[in-house]
Amino acid sequence: MLAADPGVSVAGIAAEAGVDRRTVYRRFANREELLSAIYEARLTAIEQALVDARLREAPVAVALHRYVENIIVINRTWPVDLARMLADGDARRRRDACLTEVDTFLQRAAEEGLLRQDQPPGWVGSLLFELVHLAAEQLTHLSAGPAADVVVDAYLRGVGASVA
Repeated sequence: MLAADPGVSVAGIAAEAGVDRRTVYRRFANREELLSAIYEARLTAIEQALVDARLREAPVAVALHRYVENIIVINRTWPVDLARMLADGDARRRRDACLTEVDTFLQRAAEEGLLRQDQPPGWVGSLLFELVHLAAEQLTHLSAGPAADVVVDAYLRGVGASVA
């Protein structure tokens, strides 16, 4: 609901969940605390997805697929934009650490020859994030694994190293 309408009320959220708004307020003091819990859950899921993808240890192609599949699941489970929470210093640091981890992985992928190195700075990472976002939203008829197959194929054919 928050993804579709960031201004949705706690009463609306409670009604959609099939509970009274008082039930929500017993757990969360206010709407901001509820939003904070949602963002916290999404950040924690992203951090775990990075660990599970084994971006530093697994073969690059395997790690890329795992990462994409994991993030598609997260985007579908927690379809909220973290940008609203970036005023929170801890959330920003955690989000930035995740981005750095992915950037480091993409650099490794380029150094190992999986990705081209002649692209503008930031382009390869931005393209990956956008493809994953599109897959989560538009490939809903596919489970996360096959959706990740589509993303990785499109990504590597678009920015993959040329094969002679």
